[in-house]
Amino acid sequence: MPNPPKLTDEQRRAALAKAAEVRKKRAELKEKLKMGSLSLNELLKMADTDSTVGKMKVLSVLQSLPRLGKVKARKLMEQADISETRRLQGLGVKQKAALLAELDS
Repeated sequence: MPNPPKLTDEQRRAALAKAAEVRKKRAELKEKLKMGSLSLNELLKMADTDSTVGKMKVLSVLQSLPRLGKVKARKLMEQADISETRRLQGLGVKQKAALLAELDS
């Protein structure tokens, strides 16, 4: 296992602050999904341009949707042929279309 990079205290603090900011943004997006003020379609479009959104795991995003728990989210991903470890930026056009079609019905 490789050693972690050597960082100065200032670099380490900056990296920790950036990581905290990213976690906060992702949590806010998940909350918006849960409340219905943001749709999955809008989030998928954001993932194309925003790397912070693109690096969110599909499973955690689906579980944030209303009326969709762990079991239904996994079943939906299986039907759309999406791996459990897949991130939003890695979804193909057909996978995105399959997710949106299942959730609209």
